Amino acid sequence: MAKALSLRIIWPRRFNQPGIVFLFENIDRRTEVDERERSILYSTMPFDYSLDFEKIDFSKHPEQYRVGKGEQGVLMVEPYKSEILPHWRFKTPEIAIISSEKIYEMFLDYLKAEDFVGADMARKFLQMGYTRSRRYANHKSGRKYKSNPQKAKGQEAEKKARNEILPREEDPIKAKSAAIFKAKWEEAKTQPMYQQMLKAHKEKYG
Repeated sequence: MAKALSLRIIWPRRFNQPGIVFLFENIDRRTEVDERERSILYSTMPFDYSLDFEKIDFSKHPEQYRVGKGEQGVLMVEPYKSEILPHWRFKTPEIAIISSEKIYEMFLDYLKAEDFVGADMARKFLQMGYTRSRRYANHKSGRKYKSNPQKAKGQEAEKKARNEILPREEDPIKAKSAAIFKAKWEEAKTQPMYQQMLKAHKEKYG
């Protein structure tokens, strides 16, 4: 007869601040989930735009790199921008396949070299391949808004600009390119070694 599912709350001593660990017991298995360790992986420190990006070599100073959100800093962090950008293309699905596979290969090479910043930048380029292709898939001009919200003066003007979205014009070719990049982006961000290095970087540098 199967044992009843039970829940125990434990306060571990290995952290300065207590975290909750949930233990679930069933017939043959016991799963421990440390909520604090999980929160480290998904927490996000703001990307620091105040740095002197023209002078910093992030391969020598990884401590200054912050992951931020999404693709933040993808065209700013050197030497990785210059290494990856020449391979970033999405004009057709055929070009997108070659581009995404090359960038994913670079992603794996960075991981093998234990270069987290390089790997994360490659991940950002794959993500940007998806988001930019998707933008062109929805709007052939590549413009989503009637006017650029980032150039708006004041919060109200920016809010208004973000509400003025241009009509959608579906481009099936760019939609295929987007799907190709999305698959590689998903593969990169869930890669086990990348996940471990992401957690370690956030624990060490924030």
